[in-house]
Amino acid sequence: MTVRVLVVGGGDVALRAARALASRVQFWVVVRDPAKSAAWRALGARVIVADLDLWRSLARIGAAVDQVWVTAPPAGNGVIDPRTRRLQAALRRSTARSKPRGPGRRHHFALRPRMVYLSTSGVYGDRGGAWVRESDPVAPQTARAARRVAAERLWRDWAKRGGWVVRLRVPGIYSAERLPVARLLRGDPAIHEEEDSISNHIHANDLAQILWVAGWRGKTGRAYHAADDQPLPMGAWFDAVADALGLPRPPRLPRQAVLERVGPMMASFLTESRRLRNDRLKRELRFRLRYPTVFALLAQPIWKERRESCSMASSSRCISS
Repeated sequence: MTVRVLVVGGGDVALRAARALASRVQFWVVVRDPAKSAAWRALGARVIVADLDLWRSLARIGAAVDQVWVTAPPAGNGVIDPRTRRLQAALRRSTARSKPRGPGRRHHFALRPRMVYLSTSGVYGDRGGAWVRESDPVAPQTARAARRVAAERLWRDWAKRGGWVVRLRVPGIYSAERLPVARLLRGDPAIHEEEDSISNHIHANDLAQILWVAGWRGKTGRAYHAADDQPLPMGAWFDAVADALGLPRPPRLPRQAVLERVGPMMASFLTESRRLRNDRLKRELRFRLRYPTVFALLAQPIWKERRESCSMASSSRCISS
């Protein structure tokens, strides 16, 4: 029997997972931007164009699947998450329609799909570089993180009412296509080492696999850190990327001087410091990281080849080639 997966939010990570699983999984994907449809249809997915901010557009969303991956972000403002409420209502309505009617009738679809919600490690706020477990209390410091906490609580309530849900708390996502190249080319400064914050990372391909594995091996109601093995100071991360790409390392300035030069999104990364434990990821999900540290990617020969073939004047073009 074919496994069916509904993806709510057709971004890069979900698309990576779908490409790896397309031969054995039937995908339905909910996208807000019709321009994203072509890549999904090329994989044989069925595309539903809908907007989580518009209740009427969610009528075609169905729960008659084995897994649901919620990768779409919460709303862009406020501290609650009405998008999750609308999605849950749509799924409940779909489940009610899918129930078999009449004695002895059987239904071949899963009526309680296994939900995987992509959250953020930002729910913890600043921990002063301390190690954090999934059981530690949340303490969001930004409205964006508060909306994630609100969404997590709605999904926890969903599990308490008999649904099946796991939450993945995700740090900074990187890949060969998702490196801070523009920042390095601009010469944006980093914070002095003694004042720097600790950041956590996960390769996009690892996260794509975790999506799938969490839906089968996770324990309902649980949160899992989708993070690699080696938290790094932010400046060390920028230096490592610069070295791999043959670019100058960023200059170092005092923390306050750097914060005055960056936008609010980057400021939130620079002012929150924590180390994520990934014991549950390895023990309960039995997941083996392909990229246990960022250096597993940055040490690959391709970067040396590009450094040798590119002049500094054309670094941005060569790096993206």
